[in-house]
Amino acid sequence: MTPPLFIITGAMAAGKSTIAEALAKRLPKSVHLRGDIFRKMIVNGAAEMGPVLDDEARQQLDLRQLLATDAARAYHAAGFAVVYQDILIGQDLVAAAERLADLAPQVVVLAPSVATLAQRDRARAKTGYGENFPPDILAEALTRETPRLGLWIDSSAMSVEDVVDAILGHT
Repeated sequence: MTPPLFIITGAMAAGKSTIAEALAKRLPKSVHLRGDIFRKMIVNGAAEMGPVLDDEARQQLDLRQLLATDAARAYHAAGFAVVYQDILIGQDLVAAAERLADLAPQVVVLAPSVATLAQRDRARAKTGYGENFPPDILAEALTRETPRLGLWIDSSAMSVEDVVDAILGHT
């Protein structure tokens, strides 16, 4: 049986990492692939990521997503269930799904309310939002620019286990 491949996306603080890790733990022989790891590998010259990307930031984001889908493909070919998680909005999600289309990725979009994003961001050690980058910017971009691929979940009032159950129940 072919192992599943999941693409999990959403705005910052949507719960992508938490849900992806919990999902991967429920699958035999699995990988939680964090797309952001490829950005973190850059020692010098990392471009600023934010609501508006300059050319260099866009190129680095494209590279990060290409590397992540290549890694997902390699892990999958080695027999691992892959849970690839990153902020993939609009055409970025479409491109990732298309690059992995032959592996039938199951797309999951976590779309909690803006209030939930703000509360979760305040509660974590690493904050991504601020005065010039409030959570509604990414939440609205996700809603406005992203085609309705896969399973969209408003996880605002759901536990991690409930979200994972919904994902596994949808497959």
